[in-house]
Amino acid sequence: MEYLLDTVAVVRHFSGHGKIGQKAATILDHIETREDKLLISAVSLMEILYLAEKHRIPVTLPQTLDLMESSSKYEIVNLNSAILRVAMEISFPELHDRLILATAKWLEIPIISSDQLFTGVAEISVVWD
Repeated sequence: MEYLLDTVAVVRHFSGHGKIGQKAATILDHIETREDKLLISAVSLMEILYLAEKHRIPVTLPQTLDLMESSSKYEIVNLNSAILRVAMEISFPELHDRLILATAKWLEIPIISSDQLFTGVAEISVVWD
């Protein structure tokens, strides 16, 4: 199965800092022995770059990319016009989250996220607790 990771999930997974819900941890902690694949939006990667530059997270973009590139279990999803069209249909207050949600909806896959507001978005399945 494929899952999209939101930015917080990527940061917590790769840094080892912060709580990860039980269902999410089962997937993330055992990804190398599962047939699952973890997708990460280019939007999340830009958020990581920005937050790391502001010293607000314990992992940098180069560290994140190195960890992703060290395993075939991770894949970057670039923005495209289809995702942008889906984003027009989603009402969500934060731009980055809106694009990440649109990516999950477009791909028709669950999103691993601690953000409880994501559960209120139509056609989005959230994995965490």
